[in-house]
Amino acid sequence: MSRPRFLPDNFTLALLSVVTLASLLPASGRVAHFFEGLTTVAIGLLFFLHGAKLSREAIVNGLMHWRLHLLVFASTFVLFPVLGLVLKPILLPLVTPELYTGVLYLCVLPATVQSAIAFTAMARGNMPAAICSASASTLLGVFITPVLVNLVVLPSGGHAASSSLDSIGRILLQLMVPFAAGHLLRPLIGKWIQRRAAVLKFVDQGSILLVVYTAFSAAVIEGLWKQVPVHALVGLLVVCAVVLGLALSLTTLLARKLGFDTEDEITIVFCGSKKSLASGIPMAKVLFASHAVGAIVLPLMLFHQMQLMVCAVLAQRYARRGRDETSLLKTAEQAK
Repeated sequence: MSRPRFLPDNFTLALLSVVTLASLLPASGRVAHFFEGLTTVAIGLLFFLHGAKLSREAIVNGLMHWRLHLLVFASTFVLFPVLGLVLKPILLPLVTPELYTGVLYLCVLPATVQSAIAFTAMARGNMPAAICSASASTLLGVFITPVLVNLVVLPSGGHAASSSLDSIGRILLQLMVPFAAGHLLRPLIGKWIQRRAAVLKFVDQGSILLVVYTAFSAAVIEGLWKQVPVHALVGLLVVCAVVLGLALSLTTLLARKLGFDTEDEITIVFCGSKKSLASGIPMAKVLFASHAVGAIVLPLMLFHQMQLMVCAVLAQRYARRGRDETSLLKTAEQAK
């Protein structure tokens, strides 16, 4: 019996289940530390497997794809801030001024790394370019974001040098070291991994589910549903949806207008439309007064969950389109 068309796919249902579980039973204390450690291991394994899967030629091609990287960086550090400022007169009445300051803050953050790459893998996009672009965005964002906070969010900003060094160290240790180790071991395990693509898919999706649960648990424990009035929370959901919808639409449109193929378009959409919770919260603690941090990061927490849910559906659609194109090609060859 086939699945009814109105039902979401299994992975989307899994995401909804994880969000519900985190809302009702958020991980805290030792359990939260366990899931954070498990998430770190899963992400490290994800990058190890991708490092083993990608050839040296593919990585070099990814690094050399400068037009794609330039568009991703422009989307992350130019398009988003412009959207936040241009939409302010329209969207500010929906929320409090403090919450919209948080919206502007999320607009100047770097792209997230783990989920952007995982979604690119799920959607069958340009993985080498995604790894290079998302990682570089996070590294550059450590230095660019404080400058943009001064220009866009505040008349004067804080100093984030110690946070910058810590962020760079975590990125290198958690992402680049496993990736490099996997790539060095590619001659020994590369063919084995290619024959077991299902393992890589399981790690991709599993890492996203873990990120969703740990991030949403932390948000709920920090009072996600209690910090703002109901009407402001509803307004914030609308604001996040508008910003995300415009970012996804504009990155897709620009990728197609500039002549990128489908694989590059996927990478541009998932790397250029996402914002990093992992980088955003530590930076907020440095750049803003402690009493203001809660309202500043609340839009980021909601946006983070929304981008995961929406991009999961979008990745599935991209993946299905790839399968449909393959099926059509096989049918055409058989007809010959």
